Amino acid sequence: MDPTRLGGIDPQVITHHLNIDPNCKPIKQKKRHFGPEKDKIIQAEVNKLMAAGHIEEIQFPEWLSNVVLVPKPGGKWRMCIDFRDLNKACPKDFYPLPRIDQLVDSTSGCELLSMMDASQGYHQIMLAPEDRKKVSFITSEGTFCYVAMPFGLKNAGATYQRLVDKIFYPQIGRNIEVYVDDMLVKSKKAADHVKDLEETFSVLRKYKLKLNPAKCAFGVQGVASWDSW
Repeated sequence: MDPTRLGGIDPQVITHHLNIDPNCKPIKQKKRHFGPEKDKIIQAEVNKLMAAGHIEEIQFPEWLSNVVLVPKPGGKWRMCIDFRDLNKACPKDFYPLPRIDQLVDSTSGCELLSMMDASQGYHQIMLAPEDRKKVSFITSEGTFCYVAMPFGLKNAGATYQRLVDKIFYPQIGRNIEVYVDDMLVKSKKAADHVKDLEETFSVLRKYKLKLNPAKCAFGVQGVASWDSW
C-alpha cells in the first residue's frame, strides 16, 4: 500500500512503533454485541476506513480490541476502538508536549494569526508493519487491523508531536506554534502574514500533510485561547 496516496507521511520521515512490555501476554477481547442499527453504523465506518486505506482485513491478530460507539452531537455516533488492554501493555512515551499557556502567550503582540487543523491527523502517520497485527479490532463482519496510526492509541500524540517538531523546526517560535495536529501561524506584522503562510504551506506540501479546511481560520486578529477556534 502506498502510504502517501491520501497525503500520508512518508514512513522514512516517521512511523509509529509500539513498545509492548514483553512480560505482557496478548489479550483478545470477547466480541461485544450491538443491535442491527449500530452494526450498520459500524460497518459503514469500517467500509470508509477500508476505502481510505487506513485499515485492512486480518487473520490471526495478536491482540484484539472491541469497537465502542460514542454519541456525538446531533444524534450521530463516533466509532472508537477500546485499546485499553493494549495501552496498559505499552510504557508511556515521555516525549514532551508544549504547554498550552506558553503557546497562547507566544501570540501576544501578533497582528495576524491563522489556525490550521490536520485532516484526520493521526491517520496520516503509518504504523510499523510489524505492529499492525497488534492494533486489531473485531466487528460482526470480521477482524481488521490498522495500517495507519489510530486515535486512542497510547503514545500516538507523542509520535505526532515528534513529527511536527521535526518538520517545522526552523519556524517554531518564530512564525508558527504546533500542538500535535493543531498549527498556529503567527505574524508580528500583518504585512508578513502571507509570507509566513507561504513558508508553512511549503512544508505541508513537502511532507504531504493535508489540512481540514472546515477547521481552519486564516487572518484572524487575536485569539482568546489555543482551542477557542
